[in-house]
Amino acid sequence: MAEEQAAAAQGDQAQQSFALQRIYTKDVSFESPGTPNVFRKQWQPAINVDLNTRSEAIDDEGNFEVVLTITLTAKIEEETAYLVEVQQAGIFLVTGLEGEAARLVMGTAAPTILFPYARENIDSLCTKGGFPPVMLAPVNFEALYQQAMTQAQAESGASTTTQ
Repeated sequence: MAEEQAAAAQGDQAQQSFALQRIYTKDVSFESPGTPNVFRKQWQPAINVDLNTRSEAIDDEGNFEVVLTITLTAKIEEETAYLVEVQQAGIFLVTGLEGEAARLVMGTAAPTILFPYARENIDSLCTKGGFPPVMLAPVNFEALYQQAMTQAQAESGASTTTQ
């Protein structure tokens, strides 16, 4: 009996998979509204980075598109030196994972794979725009995912208690 359960568990695990099919740049934007005046100022910008991920099924075979959007704004004093936005996307085949397990993989593993590509695109756009290189620090997408889940639970709890 225990052997049958172990074999069934191994069978379930063998059917679970998460595989990268393709990585691509979906959209890029670079704006430097403060040029050329910003080049005459001392370069000590205030940097703001916003991250966002979204995923959606693209067929009935388990393929999902995951899009990591990074928006980086550099300001000197109150003037925007540049604004760069990159949407780095990937197609991932997810099988044997449902519900929360699938959301966890697409909210953590997929953006972790996409991030280095987005980071390189941002650095390239900034340097081609005449600005110093930008090396974004690694991101812990698991911690961000847990934080978002905690916040969503708190908000849903607050909305049910106010009704």
